[in-house]
Amino acid sequence: MPAILISYDLNTPGQKYDRLYEAIKKQGAWLHLLDSAWIVSGPTLTAQRVYDALRPMIDTNDHIFCVNISGASRQGWLPKTSWNWINQNV
Repeated sequence: MPAILISYDLNTPGQKYDRLYEAIKKQGAWLHLLDSAWIVSGPTLTAQRVYDALRPMIDTNDHIFCVNISGASRQGWLPKTSWNWINQNV
């Protein structure tokens, strides 16, 4: 199943993350991996489709990066619950 890694920097002081978080959660199964990184998974997801859905939630001075990941090679130090999600969804 396609999995998309989303990373972002919201650079406007005082910017609210709630709208962005809700838009991310609507993409499919999701994991809030790190402070500014999520993974979403779903049968019809592409990096372009996720970007298009999230772009209206960020300002012109913010940054966002969406990339398809396979999970074939991975390593990191994460909570067990995060690894369980990755193993089931990526």
